[in-house]
Amino acid sequence: MPIHARSVFEQISSQYYSLTSSEKKVADFALSNQSGTQFMSISELADACDVAEATISRFCRRLGYKGYNAFKLAVANASPMRKPWDNPLSGEVTAEDTLEDICKKLYSAEVEAMAQTMELLDLNAIEQAAKLLHQAKRVLCMGQGGSLLIANEAAHLFSTVSNNFTAIADSHLQAIAATTMDPEDVIFFFSYSGSTKEMMETLRLARQQQGKVILVTRFPKSPGAELSDIVLQCGANENSLQSGSIAARIAQMYLLDILFSEYSRKDLEQCLNMRRRIADALDNRHV
Repeated sequence: MPIHARSVFEQISSQYYSLTSSEKKVADFALSNQSGTQFMSISELADACDVAEATISRFCRRLGYKGYNAFKLAVANASPMRKPWDNPLSGEVTAEDTLEDICKKLYSAEVEAMAQTMELLDLNAIEQAAKLLHQAKRVLCMGQGGSLLIANEAAHLFSTVSNNFTAIADSHLQAIAATTMDPEDVIFFFSYSGSTKEMMETLRLARQQQGKVILVTRFPKSPGAELSDIVLQCGANENSLQSGSIAARIAQMYLLDILFSEYSRKDLEQCLNMRRRIADALDNRHV
């Protein structure tokens, strides 16, 4: 029977006794945490199973999957209470829901994203990040895909109290900016997964120049986190078919708002002065 004709859990069970002892740890964890595994990064799963990331990769290939993301998608599709393929809509919205149901479910999902983020807050890390941003000569706000939208918003928000923040969109320009950094510069990077190839290259270049990195991510043990000076963890779980969900962005925005408030609080006089100047400059642009 082709591997995709049966669930990933059936595959694990059928191949269990051919697995190595380390791979059995992964199998045991996946079987006993079916709904949670789909939301874990490869680093988190390796840590939870007390094995190397390479073991996770071998385990996925042994089951017939090209990589860890393909394995997570199969887990999502096969988890209890799921339909034959996973739901691409956040908030567990279904085709049978009324519009009122949709409104209530999305409200709950997005409030939950902020609640999760609040529970994960590392106040010391936020204070350190605010201090680092104050000390920076330049702050380069970056991201890819949906996270780039948050990076642009970060640059816009902080530009109302400082002229040191710039958003850089194109991955080539991000690499150029990273390799021409000074040690006093900071990269402020947004990445839900913390494991995109372009981000990793940019952060490696930044480290070579002794630049500082602040990363906002869901996964504090991701490869990107290992290259960062400060990691700020956001909440909101999304499966493989919900990439770029509004709930995940709201979690990042909530964290951004907290950091902005702490940054501004450290120099309220300067903040108020900049806001007044901006208000005066924009006053005659309103009808």
